[in-house]
Amino acid sequence: MGISLTPVAVEHVQGYLKKRGQGVGIRLSVKTTGCSGLMYVIEPVDDPQIEDISYQCQGVQVYIDPKSLVYVDGTEMDYVKQGLNEGFEFKNPNVKGECGCGESFTV
Repeated sequence: MGISLTPVAVEHVQGYLKKRGQGVGIRLSVKTTGCSGLMYVIEPVDDPQIEDISYQCQGVQVYIDPKSLVYVDGTEMDYVKQGLNEGFEFKNPNVKGECGCGESFTV
């Protein structure tokens, strides 16, 4: 399945990497935290790790470590602006529940 990005998310990531002046893509991973157990982590990638699994999404390279792929496989990343708030939203078919604040999830 892999990971997909909406056109708006692609535009945001490309703009971020261009403004940053370096980077070959982004890394999507999960870490244990929050009320529900897992939280998404997005960071720029300058040097991919040898174990990374890589997906090309409309010109953006997305890297995922094998442990995180189990939790995010099939996820669509979107970038949403609502009023003063903006950020990534995840449509993850693996999610069974989320905390009330939306910061963490369970699978």
